Amino acid sequence: MTESATGIILRTRPLTETSLIVNWLTAAQGRISTVAKGARRPKSPFAGKLDLFYEAEFSFTRSRRSDLHALREMNLQETHAPLRREMGWLQQASYAAALIEQSTERDTPLPAIHALLHGLLTYLPLQPPQPRTVYAFELKLLEELGLRPELEETKLSAATQKTIHALTHHDWSELSHLLATAPQARELRQFLHRFLLFHLGRIPKGRP
Repeated sequence: MTESATGIILRTRPLTETSLIVNWLTAAQGRISTVAKGARRPKSPFAGKLDLFYEAEFSFTRSRRSDLHALREMNLQETHAPLRREMGWLQQASYAAALIEQSTERDTPLPAIHALLHGLLTYLPLQPPQPRTVYAFELKLLEELGLRPELEETKLSAATQKTIHALTHHDWSELSHLLATAPQARELRQFLHRFLLFHLGRIPKGRP
């Protein structure tokens, strides 16, 4: 059975000398993995279309034996090319992708998290790489996972609690106006580190 989806590429890796495994985040089907047969050949119809954070409409045939499905056709929509001008943007996007892979189940609809990652990829090139972008993504993701911190039960300062609320609920376009003192930033960083470890068991490598 062939299905259609719109997704963002989270990760790719070689399967054979000519084929690739492509891990997607889609809104309707959630996280799925596809095999792009022959994608590494120069004349493949997939050539130049499968890279990190590319967004595309695609069709695939589900496998009855594994969670690796066959990629059939794709229509590339967005490459997020500006991300490749700054290593810091790519590092932050890669961390976000790893955090999504760690904290979500396969084949579960994830429309809000798909929209969240799309928003992050669009926002990142609009300002220099900075920690608050990562903190905002972590907090927004926790909100979507049903793991919102109960701030009234913490010992965080009122100013840091206010910052957490803003990072969680403000649109990406509003984040550049947020200011925090060095002590607030340190308190926020330490709190999120402990909170993620407690609820997720580990933090993906590459957290800035």
